[in-house]
Amino acid sequence: MLRKEFDRQVENLLQKGYPAAAGISVEEFLKHLVPLQQWVEEAIIPEAEIDIENGYLPFLIVVKSDLIETEKAMSFVEREGKQGYIKLYPREPSDFKPIDSVRVPSSQVYLIVDIDRGQETINLTPEDALQTIQKKNRSPLTIDEGVAIMTHYPEFLIKNNCFSLLASRYRDDKRVPAIWITHQREARLGWCWEGNPHTWLGSASCKSRVGS
Repeated sequence: MLRKEFDRQVENLLQKGYPAAAGISVEEFLKHLVPLQQWVEEAIIPEAEIDIENGYLPFLIVVKSDLIETEKAMSFVEREGKQGYIKLYPREPSDFKPIDSVRVPSSQVYLIVDIDRGQETINLTPEDALQTIQKKNRSPLTIDEGVAIMTHYPEFLIKNNCFSLLASRYRDDKRVPAIWITHQREARLGWCWEGNPHTWLGSASCKSRVGS
């Protein structure tokens, strides 16, 4: 099941035109994925069912914005026939960096494992949500990882459980990036104030990251 899902995600990236967007050949792009395939085959990832309703995914391939710019990656997102987009003004996606407690692999493509949409963190402030996530020895997600969710599983974003990406912040700025559904039913990467809880917004997390 895991290998089949891995192959599906790889094909999804190819169909969306990721190699061309990165300015490299398909062969060069696939070279980034070879180590990930080995980790999947060696069962480093737990064998678990995808559960969209309850907000669980066993793993996802993440392509860093170093390889594909965030704006381009979000433009490849399609949810209910609507194209995803970014509105982070006055910030840019590149302004946001991983927080100190999060270690992201140096490889341009890697895996996140055991993804949770964050139902129990709905209506918590980002600070409280982060404490809840860390107490469970889990990690909040970065912008790149949130975009990966939408790339492979746009239906993972639901009306009453959109999600913040607490692992990406800009210095001491109070803006927290998040992905939610607009009134036009598009997937939007924007930001919310760190002190504001929302009844429809949780904070997504993962158990681990696999990469070089």
